[in-house]
Amino acid sequence: MKRHPYRIVLADDHAIVRQGLKRMIEEEPSLTVIGEPSDGIQLLSLLKILDADLVILDISMPNLRGIEATREIKRVFPGLKVLILTMYKDEELLHQAISSGANGYMLKEDSDKELYHAIEKVRRGGIYISPRLSQELSISSAQTVLNLFPPPSERLTKRETEVLRLIAGGKSSKEIATLLFISIRTVQNHRANIMSKLGIKKAADLIRYAIHQGYAY
Repeated sequence: MKRHPYRIVLADDHAIVRQGLKRMIEEEPSLTVIGEPSDGIQLLSLLKILDADLVILDISMPNLRGIEATREIKRVFPGLKVLILTMYKDEELLHQAISSGANGYMLKEDSDKELYHAIEKVRRGGIYISPRLSQELSISSAQTVLNLFPPPSERLTKRETEVLRLIAGGKSSKEIATLLFISIRTVQNHRANIMSKLGIKKAADLIRYAIHQGYAY
């Protein structure tokens, strides 16, 4: 069975950057660039008509900055992957990007060597952080960033996965209990087990995780 090309949208206000990235990306036959918006508003408009798998976007675009654009992308297209591209080695921006739902944070200076690795890691469900930036973070800080969205767990039961999907859809414990014909207490137990297996401490982080991993219907 033929594998379809992985469809990428490049968003950057500098045409020369887009052209360079596109040239590198399309040297790999399994990847293709299907859109090249120059600002955040144009990006969101294009995503409504393009069937994209990944968005690579500059953190400092005009009209709608990268982090705000990422939040909106994840709200409207929760299954769409986002790789932030930036020149800023800023720990706070890194935290903001990942917390907003970005699947990766790549420094522009690393793009010539790391682009394919970053795309592949994000494509497989991982969180990518430029090695140059990871080396400058403390171990505890880097771990904190990665723990925001741990990788999908294969240990979740079928019922736990159903509960997680409903959580991602914004359902309350009472609504989930009604939909699944179980007690509220059972829903709460499933929620606790899910959080324990995924290493998530806060209910809000569980919701962000579920949406970020594409569990929303």
